[in-house]
Amino acid sequence: MMKLKHYVKPYLGYVFAIIALLFCQAAVDLNLPNLMSDIVNVGIQRGGITESAPEAVDADVLDVMLRFASPEDQAVIQKSYQPADETTLSAEQWKKFVKEWPAAQQGGVMRLTAENAAEKEQAGQAFSRACYALSQMMQKMPVPAESAQADPMEMAQAGTLAPMLDALPQDTLNEVIAAAAAAPDMMLEQMSAAFIKIFYTQLGADMAGIQNGYIYRVGAKMLLMTLLLVMCAISVGFCASRLGTGAAKDIRRDIFVRITGFTNNEYDRFGTASLITRSTNDVMQIQGLLSMGLRTMFYAPIIGIGGIFMAVRKSAGMAWIIALAAVVIFGVISVLFSVAVPRFKIMQKLVDRLNLVSRENLSGMMVIRAFSNQKFEEERFAKANRVLADNNLFVYRAMATMMPVMMLVMNGVSLLIVWVGGKNIAASTMQVGDMMAFIQYTMQIIMCFLMISMVFVMVPRAVVSANRIAEVLDTDSSVQDSEKPQHLPENVKGEIQFHDVSFRYEGAEENVLEHVSFTAKPGETTAFIGSTGSGKSTLVNLIPRFYDVTEGSITLDGVDIRNLPQTELRSKIGYVPQKGVLFSGDIASNLRLGDKEADEATLRGAIETAQAAEFVDLLPDGLETAISQGGTNVSGGQRQRLSIARALVKNAPVFIFDDTFSALDFKTDAKLRAALKERTADVTMLIVAQRVSTIMHAEQIVVLDEGRVVGIGTHEELLKNCKTYREIAQSQLSKEELA
Repeated sequence: MMKLKHYVKPYLGYVFAIIALLFCQAAVDLNLPNLMSDIVNVGIQRGGITESAPEAVDADVLDVMLRFASPEDQAVIQKSYQPADETTLSAEQWKKFVKEWPAAQQGGVMRLTAENAAEKEQAGQAFSRACYALSQMMQKMPVPAESAQADPMEMAQAGTLAPMLDALPQDTLNEVIAAAAAAPDMMLEQMSAAFIKIFYTQLGADMAGIQNGYIYRVGAKMLLMTLLLVMCAISVGFCASRLGTGAAKDIRRDIFVRITGFTNNEYDRFGTASLITRSTNDVMQIQGLLSMGLRTMFYAPIIGIGGIFMAVRKSAGMAWIIALAAVVIFGVISVLFSVAVPRFKIMQKLVDRLNLVSRENLSGMMVIRAFSNQKFEEERFAKANRVLADNNLFVYRAMATMMPVMMLVMNGVSLLIVWVGGKNIAASTMQVGDMMAFIQYTMQIIMCFLMISMVFVMVPRAVVSANRIAEVLDTDSSVQDSEKPQHLPENVKGEIQFHDVSFRYEGAEENVLEHVSFTAKPGETTAFIGSTGSGKSTLVNLIPRFYDVTEGSITLDGVDIRNLPQTELRSKIGYVPQKGVLFSGDIASNLRLGDKEADEATLRGAIETAQAAEFVDLLPDGLETAISQGGTNVSGGQRQRLSIARALVKNAPVFIFDDTFSALDFKTDAKLRAALKERTADVTMLIVAQRVSTIMHAEQIVVLDEGRVVGIGTHEELLKNCKTYREIAQSQLSKEELA
């Protein structure tokens, strides 16, 4: 996978943007449960009371509270509160104060004067302990029957509570004050909130407004954070898509460029079907990993670590539940992947095999039908399809079991949290909102493991694909340009010379060509003939360097072709292969492959020479007639003539016709050769042929037999001096033609 890392470098900006956005997204995700917890704990249970020290309180009530505070807390509380009246507040402040606390008009109200957060927190802690001590004392203090239903704060305002407190033993009072000092912070906060609600109600405050205002504020914050979460998610998706598609585009481009430089040796090594799979399906695996897997790989650890931190903050005592869930999930994932990952690694090879069978069936459909072999090919395809399907089913069934198991673990963990959390709530060591937030954080942690497991699904397949792609990109063509290239003169004559050339295919034990030497001169036709497998096509394929010679050398105008840049060499050769290959487009676009700048007159001259005008002129759209993929909408002979016309448009000094005339009838063959002779009078023509009649007028005929030259000369000379040629001629020509 690291072999392809340089394809990510141009898109590092997107990578950094993805990481930053994922941190933002995770921060929002991790804070939403906290806000939900605040709504439950503060907005609902505490009535929207956020402070631990009341902003305003009745003076008599404050005096009662001071009785239940330690000397240190008394000093803090007395320092933090001052009387609220028109003398201590400005007119505007007093008006606002009375509006918020209507009972202040009657006097006797104290206001909190602590200015900074530290002072307010100190006052809140002192007041919370006093509230807790008072609540503990109220449980112990005997209340007169006539006051049994009275609120203690109302009793304090009425002056009936003070005498009762005066009658309490000091030891009892010290005991509840000490108990308050040792009470948990959560219990103190809950108790102070309950008393503050009572204090505010006594002062005529709008408690429903306070509660609703808090819920609306936190709800609005949640809504804004949710919108931010959506924006981050959309932005991450955009950046990840640009990263994945951009890198995939570059990889496909480089694969295509590398493949176009391959020789037949490399094509034989990889196979066409495999190369197609590598440039499509394998690239899609890399794209999927970059588009989806990358953000998951970053997001899962962030949300997992953050979720653990936030959950432990909510309740460190229940952290063992998270550890238990992690162990169970890790065990399940380990078992599933030990079974599924090996199957993932062979999936791409099975796709290769299916593509190979499909390609052979589609390209060879006419042969299959001609031999009534459809049933066999259907079974062959079905077998490859079944093996791939069975492998996929096994993998996806294994993966399918993961989700139910995860849901079982998630629901089981939720029940366990509720059971343990319920006990903590009953013991006043945890609040309901905190338990709900803990559940959400635990679910986020479990989902983190699920996301990581999905990455484990994608990574093995992507790694296999990356290695397959790297194998193509790391393969150099066996034909390379020279480090110190030579160049042809401006006016190229086109003289081709073979100097003791031998050639052997890669991996073969014997040479295909042995010590071949001859000279093909400009203005002459050099033909090659021999039995099937004698090496004719191999010989002419050495000239444009589709292969490089094993021994000896080939020169063009005295320059070794291995020292020429391939593009320069091939620009001087008009090549027509055995099989006429056309490309999708129209006739004109196919002909202009020879010369992009060719005008219509040049195209017209080429098709006339190639004897293609007779059918092109009959087409409704002429040169603009559409050509389907592979040229399947024209006949074999027409396809061959258009291939010849395409080479003629190039107007090169060297022409190679590799058994090009085999698809033509004798009449068309004769007319074409006569037209070629006239058009190419000054060029070097090399013709591979099976028919003696095609080449009998050539200035030079090279006869091959099992890779060796057994004769060179004219038709007449070879009839006299070459047994092999004479046997070929006698098998094809009549006695009159041989005479």
